[in-house]
Amino acid sequence: MTCIFCNIKEVILENNLAFAFYDKFPVNKGHLLIIPKRHVEEYFELTNEERTAIDVLLMEGKTLLDKTYEPDGYNIGINCGKAAGQTVFHVHVHLIPRYNGDMEDPRGGVRGVIPKKRIY
Repeated sequence: MTCIFCNIKEVILENNLAFAFYDKFPVNKGHLLIIPKRHVEEYFELTNEERTAIDVLLMEGKTLLDKTYEPDGYNIGINCGKAAGQTVFHVHVHLIPRYNGDMEDPRGGVRGVIPKKRIY
């Protein structure tokens, strides 16, 4: 099976171990995915160096998105395993810009992965 992320050409940000690109199915305008260059299925399999490289691009991505889209907040998420909703088995970190009014009540944030648990 060919990994769709191993063949990405539309790189927005890059360092020696990771790169970022815009999500083809964005949750909001500016939604970035940050992935290691090495094919690794889950976050917990990354090396310390790969995690650091991804973190550097998260910060660079935020700077870029702040300038380009001026979001009001962010969600950062990683789906680890099929039960967590992972559909592409090459680890990827979502950097999702959030905008005032993009949903009626954003309280609970990432807790919304289980909708009935979002508001507590």
